[in-house]
Amino acid sequence: MNTYGRLPIALSHGQGCYVWDTQGKRYLDALGGIAVNTLGHKHPKLVPALQEQIGKMIHCSNYFHVPLQEELAAKLVALSGMRNVFFCNSGLEANEAALKLARKFGHDKGIDQPQIVVYEKAFHGRSIATLSATANPKVQQGFGPLVEGFIRVPLNDIEALKKATEGNPDVVAVFFETIQGEGGVNPARADYLRQVRQLCDERDWLLMIDEVQCGVGRTGKWFAHQWAGIVPDVMPLAKGLGSGVPIGAVVAGPKAADIFQPGNHGTTFGGNPLAMRAGVETLRIMEEDKLLHNAEQIGAYLQNALRAGLEGVAGFNEVRGQGLMIGIELDKPCAALLNQALERGLLMSVTAEKVVRLVPPLILSQQEADEIVSILVPLIKEFLAA
Repeated sequence: MNTYGRLPIALSHGQGCYVWDTQGKRYLDALGGIAVNTLGHKHPKLVPALQEQIGKMIHCSNYFHVPLQEELAAKLVALSGMRNVFFCNSGLEANEAALKLARKFGHDKGIDQPQIVVYEKAFHGRSIATLSATANPKVQQGFGPLVEGFIRVPLNDIEALKKATEGNPDVVAVFFETIQGEGGVNPARADYLRQVRQLCDERDWLLMIDEVQCGVGRTGKWFAHQWAGIVPDVMPLAKGLGSGVPIGAVVAGPKAADIFQPGNHGTTFGGNPLAMRAGVETLRIMEEDKLLHNAEQIGAYLQNALRAGLEGVAGFNEVRGQGLMIGIELDKPCAALLNQALERGLLMSVTAEKVVRLVPPLILSQQEADEIVSILVPLIKEFLAA
């Protein structure tokens, strides 16, 4: 189907932070499959482990215990301070499960029409429910009627949240991304995260934080909300957790851990041994190779270098983000940069029309960060001067 506006190359193979197209041209991958290729391409520790797993078992039904599920769940619980995990196949599925958890949480309390607070500029997926939680009219157009039961508020405004929910006994959860990805790389402030955590505790709501894009080490913590010192009740994960192997997870804290019972939710492929091995090995390699530290240090270095290179340039607004999730906001739509960057050997993306997004592998070196700057800064300057 004609569902993607594709760029005019086909990728053949990769090594580390580089990929090659079918014509043999090399590109520096600052997109990482959209925050998926945590360990880059052809990682020397990951590939043999996946090959070994394929030789043992790729898939089995969730009718049976899957030891690798238990191993990966135990690791995610330890890293998050939460209690249990449901595994699925994607971020959309993880977010859909979170929405179901919130609704059942409400019904279990006797609320017939539960409502969930969501955010302006949010993106949670393209299923009917996650599309309804998303705040982009362009991607919603043509798919009505959307699912009801959502209250929308702006990010980083605790008074707006209180006002929108005042006197409403049907609110059951607050749902947001710690750093909005598709919405333009918009971080929630640490003080705001703590305020929302407190409000959810006071009002017996679930705090549900979508860490699909910003989680799994990308910001320099295992999960981006940990910079604020809080723990959510529900945390969807996906993207970088499997380093390219499709995977999703919903991690639940004590308030949400027992909401789902057998028959309430399920999946055929979720939690399959191959995906679970990818998750286990990704987290193990990240620890061994100190990739959280690398993401924090190289991310800060890259952001500072971009700011220094673009400071004072007419049409440049700001560099923002955390770790290796970086947005460069310009004052005009900049989708034309995608092809121009390709021509110069760089993969990146443009989101929210005016924001260049960089989400490279967490193995990115300082030399590779310098290469991104050497390509991107002159390119943006030329674009803004045109």
